[in-house]
Amino acid sequence: MMLSEGQVGLRPPDKEDKIILSVLANNKNIFDNLRDYFPFPYTESDAEEFIQSIQEENPRATFAIEYEGQFCGICGLMLQTDVYRKTAEIGYWIGEPFWNKGIATIAVKLLTSYGFDHLDLVRIHTGVYEYNRASMKVLEKCDYENDGIFKKSIIKNGSIWNEHRYSKVR
Repeated sequence: MMLSEGQVGLRPPDKEDKIILSVLANNKNIFDNLRDYFPFPYTESDAEEFIQSIQEENPRATFAIEYEGQFCGICGLMLQTDVYRKTAEIGYWIGEPFWNKGIATIAVKLLTSYGFDHLDLVRIHTGVYEYNRASMKVLEKCDYENDGIFKKSIIKNGSIWNEHRYSKVR
């Protein structure tokens, strides 16, 4: 499965991505914007474990992001359950050498359409740390609405931060 627009594509990650995944993900600037379960430092072993953990996803919800045919990041939908079963949380990161090229915006658009059109989702949401203005801009360009601010709800790198909550509904 390949979703694409222009020079940006989404495809299932595979074991050949292990080395470039570990190189791009082993970056404090990436880690600072993600949840703490994302390891830092990020090793080849972490990459191998991650790729293995999503191989049997059904339905597929996690994708490698490519730019001009090169692996450059990961995006995914964390499908919710029970009364939230028509909802998913979106997550994404782009390797720093690929920042400021509009890749995240296209990836989020592709993944959001996939969630609504193929997974029959009704709502997709996410939270963004208050200092991650670039991610907020990506979501706003993709017509996500700012639902509000969860004040002092995050602890990252020993500091307390606000979380900006965004969502899009079908």
